[in-house]
Amino acid sequence: MNDAFDAESLLAGAAELPGVYRMIDAVGEVLYVGKAKNLRKRLASYFRNNHQSPRIALMVGQVARVDTTVTRSEAEALLLENNLIKSLSPRYNILFRDDKSYPYIVLTHDGYPRLAFFRGSTDRRADYFGPFPSAVAVRESVHLLQKMFRLRTCENPVFNNRSRPCLLYQIRRCSGPCVGLVDRDSYARDVRLAKLFLQGRQQDVLAALSAAMDEAAARLAFEQAAVYRDQIQSLRQVQEKQYVESGQEPDVDIVAAVGEGQTLCVNLAMVRGGRHLGDRPRFPANPADSTALDALGAFLCQHYLAHPVPARILTNLALPDSGLADSLSEIAGRPLRISQARSVAQRVWVEMAEQNARLAIAARRAALARQGTRIEALWQRLGLDREEGSELRIECFDVSHTQGDSTVAACVVYQGSAMRKSEYRRFNIRDIQPGDDYAAIRQVVQRRYEKLATGDGVVPALVLIDGGSGQVSAAASVLEEMGLADLPLLGVAKGEARRPGLEMLVFPDGREPLQLSAEDPALQLIIEIRDEAHRFAVAGHRARRGRAAQHSRLDEIDGIGPKRRKALITRFGGLQGLTDAGLDQLTAVPGISRELAERIYAAFHRCH
Repeated sequence: MNDAFDAESLLAGAAELPGVYRMIDAVGEVLYVGKAKNLRKRLASYFRNNHQSPRIALMVGQVARVDTTVTRSEAEALLLENNLIKSLSPRYNILFRDDKSYPYIVLTHDGYPRLAFFRGSTDRRADYFGPFPSAVAVRESVHLLQKMFRLRTCENPVFNNRSRPCLLYQIRRCSGPCVGLVDRDSYARDVRLAKLFLQGRQQDVLAALSAAMDEAAARLAFEQAAVYRDQIQSLRQVQEKQYVESGQEPDVDIVAAVGEGQTLCVNLAMVRGGRHLGDRPRFPANPADSTALDALGAFLCQHYLAHPVPARILTNLALPDSGLADSLSEIAGRPLRISQARSVAQRVWVEMAEQNARLAIAARRAALARQGTRIEALWQRLGLDREEGSELRIECFDVSHTQGDSTVAACVVYQGSAMRKSEYRRFNIRDIQPGDDYAAIRQVVQRRYEKLATGDGVVPALVLIDGGSGQVSAAASVLEEMGLADLPLLGVAKGEARRPGLEMLVFPDGREPLQLSAEDPALQLIIEIRDEAHRFAVAGHRARRGRAAQHSRLDEIDGIGPKRRKALITRFGGLQGLTDAGLDQLTAVPGISRELAERIYAAFHRCH
């Protein structure tokens, strides 16, 4: 412990109330943020002769001061602790990166509700079911619901402008409400059954379908009875595929924390509507010397403050913090139970979650080993020096345009054996001759590294350029002008006939281009990063071109201002929807008169 730190004075002045504490070192860096039901008792546990772990002992030895904040309740302390951990990223806190990408299934409130995949913030304009552990789980569920209940999945602009049924109707995955092939009452019945299924009430769905099948057979409507029979068979097949029934608890999260060596994994398995939807393994930052129990507690606190809380959470380890469930219940506004498995069915769920956590650890180790081999191979091929233990950072640039129009350049980042998507950047290229790729590369490299030239920013270990000698020369010249000529630079030129595996590596110093075999791990890493840069640049270019096309064409029409433009784009979903719209659909938009609708129609059909 820091000799200047007076633990006795700290404890004498600490309140016996709930709150948050911050341990700070001599230079003012926050080492650790924690919460406590009783601040004095919690802090006293740190300043004793025998520490819980070497990690805690190392942290306490660096403490120069401790700041405390009293809160009104444990729940308020939990919220404050979570916010501080995310904003400060203390080195001794186990941190799970904020993951807000959990997807949902949505059923809209349209006249004929739409079934769809959804990400983002929920609202009251639709019914949302989930969250699901992955996009794959959502899409599988949507396909299943299409098969059983034949609900539409098309966007409203497509639905409102169809004149004949689509392929989904032909393959019996939609009932054709767009062209009146199903009445509103029948469609509403299918929507109700889909909701019951998503709520886990499969027996209610089976009972309703069986009653409908019997009623149709009594009316001698055998074709309709066969439809109900097929739905019943599909539902029973789904039930048979489930490994374990969850009984009376249709919505349960199973959280299993496992540690192997220096690797910790917390695996989240989701049961929604009585169905096991899959697993989502999470690997924390700052896990050194932490236990699986430490990781479990950190995950529960951080995850359920950002995502919906189910009625029941099963864990593979017993939590010492008995107040966590109460705090999360208070924040969620409804009761929550956190417990270990008790029944046979619950133990099976937990064992499955633990096994999947171990498999995720094995897969992660294999991936890291493979990426490490690729990095080592690349550095050897290029003859570059590497500091032992350093995380090499590679930045790759690509430019995308269509005949010089809407040029977008992209920079992607690879570091720590993975792509760092949060550090990707796009640049709209302006004031160059259309189609001048060399000028575009010069501009993006200059804009990317102008801060680096003044001593700010992160220095990459290697800069990749998707292009040949011309692009590499353009990048090298601007780096030299900025005083960054020592940055390692490499071009990746397309091979003969642009075939993958035949790429040439181009150097800025005039060396002969290098061609590696398609099996070479160094080339595989370069191609992986290059392809990601290309994907990111193309996506940005398409978005920019789409916005320009929509706005420019509408701007050419007299009487279309910002409000009417927004109303049209919102109503029809974009350029294609506007092109497909008829005069009656256009005049249905608020603010669009018949005369203006005719001008819009003429403008769009003159262009096609």
